[in-house]
Amino acid sequence: MNTSLSVGVIGLGAMGMGMAQSLRRAGHTVHVFDVRAEVAQKFASEGGVACATLADIAKATDVLVSVVVNAAQTNAILFGDHDEVCAKHMKPGSVFVMCSTVDPAFSVGLEKQLNDRGLLYIDAPISGGAAKAASGQMTMMTAGTPAAYEKAEVFLNAMAAKVYKLGDSAGAGSKVKIINQLLAGVHIAAAAEAMALGLREGVDAEALYEVITHSAGNSWMFENRMAHVLAADYTPLSAVDIFVKDLGLVLDMARASKFPLPLSSTAHQMFMQASTAGFAKEDDSAVIKIFPGIELPKGKNTDPNKGGNP
Repeated sequence: MNTSLSVGVIGLGAMGMGMAQSLRRAGHTVHVFDVRAEVAQKFASEGGVACATLADIAKATDVLVSVVVNAAQTNAILFGDHDEVCAKHMKPGSVFVMCSTVDPAFSVGLEKQLNDRGLLYIDAPISGGAAKAASGQMTMMTAGTPAAYEKAEVFLNAMAAKVYKLGDSAGAGSKVKIINQLLAGVHIAAAAEAMALGLREGVDAEALYEVITHSAGNSWMFENRMAHVLAADYTPLSAVDIFVKDLGLVLDMARASKFPLPLSSTAHQMFMQASTAGFAKEDDSAVIKIFPGIELPKGKNTDPNKGGNP
């Protein structure tokens, strides 16, 4: 592994900012780009290099880590309809690391497009939330060629505590991430349903939270997301619409092989209902707001754990 190689991060949201900070903390000079120029400049003011355009960051780096929202944004930064896009300016043999949750078929196609241009690719969706991204403790579900890993591995290890190598070609990482999202989405929906039933039955919400988080019915999502509900804090660390998208990807993947997913389908409908009811941009725990006849907590001293991207 050549530690003289340079790295860049595109997308300084809740996850991308933490990943860039982890790279910087590991001693790397980190180039960054975000459509919000002030965010990139703030990162640079604390150590790092803010790039004004996608072309600038593509030219300056050997490994380019993309932490944008979805496949459409990934496609836009690589192959959009202007001259500044990354694929036109990346050095031959450089590596594009794609961290978004996407349809595995999109990831497979992306690898071919980049390989045809003499570029390497790692399918590398992420999990763990903003706090783990900031501390370098998140999980990466990766797939790529040995040549791509040779250049990118030192950077992957700086960003994540667990870097799983799931195959030597694209798609496997995205499939595992989608299965993770199946569980995450169903668990959030189930947690909301359980808390809503407790509220409907007049159970003290904080007492219910205390009991469940110390009982066999607990899940990481119940403990994390229902803390947001108790605090009445629906700040979008991971928004309702993220699960409209991600559970949609889950169902698309299963539909292609005619595989039934009854729980995922129900959870998807719950997030769809929350989105259309006006909660699309709120924290995904706001799915609890679809239940009628309950009075939600007003918020006290409960500290909602720093959730984020599952």
